[in-house]
Amino acid sequence: MTVATAPHRDPGYSATQRSWLPILWTLPPVLVVLGIAGYPIVRVLTESTRTPTGRGTAVWSEVLGSAVFRDALWRTVSIAVCSTLGCLVLGTFLAVVLAFVPFPGSGVVGRLIDTILTLPSFLITLAFTFLYGTAGAINALIAELTGVTTPVIDFLTTPLGVILAEITYFTPFVVRPLLAAFAQLSREQLDVAASLGASPWRVLRQVVLPEAWPALAAGGSLVLLLTLNEFGIVLFTGAKGVITLPALIYTRGIVTFDLPGAAVLATVQVLLSLTLYLTYRFVFSRFARTRSTKD
Repeated sequence: MTVATAPHRDPGYSATQRSWLPILWTLPPVLVVLGIAGYPIVRVLTESTRTPTGRGTAVWSEVLGSAVFRDALWRTVSIAVCSTLGCLVLGTFLAVVLAFVPFPGSGVVGRLIDTILTLPSFLITLAFTFLYGTAGAINALIAELTGVTTPVIDFLTTPLGVILAEITYFTPFVVRPLLAAFAQLSREQLDVAASLGASPWRVLRQVVLPEAWPALAAGGSLVLLLTLNEFGIVLFTGAKGVITLPALIYTRGIVTFDLPGAAVLATVQVLLSLTLYLTYRFVFSRFARTRSTKD
């Protein structure tokens, strides 16, 4: 009688098979990401290098040398920076009040802030139009009280209107990270600081905000990226007098069907966003290393 023996397996073969398994599992999501994000970027870069017949000059020099591009770039950056600063100030104030100043209805206010995160941006612009438009509720009330026939409030089609709408919509992106950071603060640390005679403002400045700085930086960086690429609010609110890079890309690509020029502008927009993101990652990693060294 013979005894059946299991086939011999090479240990090296099994180890090689196990080393390939992570790569095989990683390959499908990588291909999906490349198809969704990589292909459009490559297509845009390829389209931006085309020189249509009849233009006579390279598309890049023609687009980047125009005054319209320079004005749109400056307006995009200035609106994004002003909106981000406004979101940081308003978001910090709201987060501090919700976290450390108990009042009736604070839970409802927090849920309303969460609700804004789920709404599309054009709803905020419609609300601004109904309230502050030339035929909005505020102007109608002022006309009824004073008898003035011309609109007193008329800022929606200006950069100020876009900035205020973006502050209203993007402030929750600062409030939420700050509330999460404040929830991790030790109450004993705050009580000790208060017992030593520190004023509430000093406790906030020297104890609370330094601990919440990473959350504040993360929220501010996210808001800056979002406002830099915002199109819906600009289109609905300041379409008549505010031209940003996203709006200019829309005009070139959809209205005038200038695809090479739109591709150049889109490439600039992508490079601007990537530069901002990499700068944020570099600064944040340096801050984290410095903080860990001190600890």
